[in-house]
Order: sequence, then C-alpha cells, then structure tokens
Amino acid sequence: MNQLSSMTLDPVASAAGVGLVTFAEIGSTNSEACARARVGLPAAVWIVAEQQTAGRGRRGNIWVSEPGNVYASLLQPDPAPRAHITELSFVAALAVHDTISAVAPQLAARVSLKWPNDVLIDGAKVAGILIEGEGAAAIIGIGINCRTHPQATPYPCTDLAELGAAAAAADVFTALTGAMQRRIVQWERGANFGAIREDWLARAVGVGSAVRVRLPDREIDGHFDGLDEAGRLILRRDDETVEMITAGDVFPLGVPAQPDNSL
Repeated sequence: MNQLSSMTLDPVASAAGVGLVTFAEIGSTNSEACARARVGLPAAVWIVAEQQTAGRGRRGNIWVSEPGNVYASLLQPDPAPRAHITELSFVAALAVHDTISAVAPQLAARVSLKWPNDVLIDGAKVAGILIEGEGAAAIIGIGINCRTHPQATPYPCTDLAELGAAAAAADVFTALTGAMQRRIVQWERGANFGAIREDWLARAVGVGSAVRVRLPDREIDGHFDGLDEAGRLILRRDDETVEMITAGDVFPLGVPAQPDNSL
C-alpha cells in the first residue's frame, strides 16, 4: 500500500462528517482549499498531498515540501465569527502537539509551542501552521516534518525520524485529523478560547523570558508576559510599558531575528 492510499481520517473526524481529498502532488494544499472555498462547500474537508511544488508559509515564505512529510489543509466553511478566526492558529498548534505526543510518546515531554504558530521539539521547528481566510471560510494549513527537514535555515529545524520516531506520514496525518476535531470541538467556535489559551500557554516556550520580536518595520525587545484574551503576545518593555503584538516573529533575546523560511 502506498502512502497516498493509506491517508485516512481518524474515526472522530469521519463521524463529524469531515471529508478527505488526496493528491500525489499539488502546488499548495492551502491554495487548493482556497479555490474550493470560493466555489462553496457545505462541510469541512481535509486536503492532503504527498508533495507540494509551490508550498508557502507565513508572510509568503517558501514551505519546503519534500516527500515523506505531512502537507495538509483543513477547509472549514464557517468555523466561527470572523473575529475569532485567528484563534485557529492556537487550536491547530495544540492539535499538532497532541498528534506528536500520540504518535511519538517518547518525545511528548520535549514538544513545545512557539508563538504564534510553530511547534518545536528540543527547541527546533518540527511543524508549521498557516491560517488563511476565504470569505466566511477558514483554511488551516499544517506541515509536519516526519522524515526530512530543511537544512541551513535561520531557525533550527528537525524531523521525527531524526529524533528516533519512525512515524509514517500517513499515520501522523490520521492522528492529526482526530486531534484537530477534538480541539475544534473544545474551542466551540471561539466561545471557549479561554481554555484553548490556557492549554497553549501550558505548552509554550519563552513565557516570562526576554525575547526579540521582529515586526515588518522594526524590532523590539522585552519580556514575553503571556497572551491577552485575543491571543496577542503581551510584551513588557524594560521601561515597564506594554505592547500587544498581533503578528511577528519571536526569538530568544540575543538570537538574530531573521526571516524564517523553513516551513
């Protein structure tokens, strides 16, 4: 059985009426999901591919997409009021954390979450998330490094195989679909984001430490004091002023803040 034919949904996702579309090769699973959203779909659907030829991450970065990893997007036709859509980044990060903990329990204690949407193991990036909107729909793009990872990236990367976890992409994907469904139910269309926020903070790296945040027009230093009720990073400056950061790249203080094109 090849990898494509073994890509299946977890029973929890199937029971919720979620669909599945598979591709051996595609430009971008997120782009495909956006196109389907424009047509209009009545139910959620996962789009998964063995390989992407035009994968993309946040801020237009290249999403390196070698075979053997998970490249998947979940199209949700109407997941929540628009004001809550960005919260899906935290929902997805928790789902990926749950997935890795399930398929590689020996690594569970070493998995952490990096604001706003990266999953790390031992401080190296193992997964990335891209949330996009198309009308009332939301697209949750997820890449998980199972067998390979990009080299010579500004932020260190890793993969499950390198860490001793022989988890096939198909098995990781199946676990992901179940974990995502459970976290979406917990989220309650944004009504229960408080619980998601608390779960995310319990698994986060860097809370309470000195960080550098790179914004499109500047870099600022301060202490990562947690998340506000909307999921914005609370940055406390040395002069005790506080800034709420909606989007940016975060690095431990002293690490050069360079663009992350790894996933």
